[in-house]
Amino acid sequence: MEPADSILGPQHPVERRTFMAMIAGGFLAAPLAAEAQQAGKVWRIGYLSPGLSPPNWTSHGPGPTAAPGNGPFVQGMKDLGYVEGRDFVMEYRWAEGHLDRLPDLAADLVRAHVDVIVTSGTTATRALKQATQTSPIVFAFLSNAVEKGIVASLARPGGNVTGTSTQVQSKFVQLLKDAVPTVSRVVYLRDPAVATPGADGLMQSWAQAVKVELQIVALRESGGVTQAFAEFNPGTNGLLLDNSIPNFLAADQICGLALRRRLPTVAVQERRFPAAGCLMSYGENSLSAFRNAAVFVDKILKGAKPADLPVEQPTTFELVINLKTAKALGLTIPPSLLARADQVIE
Repeated sequence: MEPADSILGPQHPVERRTFMAMIAGGFLAAPLAAEAQQAGKVWRIGYLSPGLSPPNWTSHGPGPTAAPGNGPFVQGMKDLGYVEGRDFVMEYRWAEGHLDRLPDLAADLVRAHVDVIVTSGTTATRALKQATQTSPIVFAFLSNAVEKGIVASLARPGGNVTGTSTQVQSKFVQLLKDAVPTVSRVVYLRDPAVATPGADGLMQSWAQAVKVELQIVALRESGGVTQAFAEFNPGTNGLLLDNSIPNFLAADQICGLALRRRLPTVAVQERRFPAAGCLMSYGENSLSAFRNAAVFVDKILKGAKPADLPVEQPTTFELVINLKTAKALGLTIPPSLLARADQVIE
């Protein structure tokens, strides 16, 4: 490109200044216009839940059978300065506890051309990964994302998926032994469809380390609780629950049966279980996890790629103990364990 002087000539100083202002204005106008367009964009955020839709939500959180997430996520977006309806709109899809619906719901969200999709759990995340290799996906939480093949690595997830991943916790077995030192025969009730490869072996080794005989029982759907309990070995005196959707949706029934059978029960992650009458839960606060998912979404909407956003791991865990249940079971929770509790239900 020729210099301005050679185009206009030095004898036209006014024209030259006008020309240079036009050039500068042109360079500035493009990013300003792009920024204005971006600022005025209403983002469409997809939300895929394996659980039930509102009105199962109350002002205090999820109702008896609702999966957590949409309320805390939207609040997380508001905390970051987004106004629902002005800056973003939500596209919800709810499986209502029917996990076989997730692939169709995932495909439906992709067809809706949302800008990013939020979900949780292994089954829903896998359904979205199969539905799209390009739409950004943020999982609020799931366990062992690398081992399950959800991401390539924690530091560099690759692909179009990122979020927060927990790891299998050995403390989960130890907590039951700490609360009930006499426990010796324990059932681990879990959904084999979302089990981490090698996790059953780890659970067995952790159980052996505290001199506990462990039986692993499958619960593939929330309607199979009675049958699953019928498989418990004679003499079972403790119960461990994974954080799968079938367990979550059947929390009331599981905790009720456990109490009737006098089984002290520890659940991974969800405080929903001690609220339903189980003895304890230990893990990440899922409501905080969904609020943190909004941080990932914010970064993606500002141009970051999921492949470049490291998968995070929770740094704090919460222990919830139901003392009313402990009393019903005739247990005295050791003071040292009570002192570690983040919440005590009395």
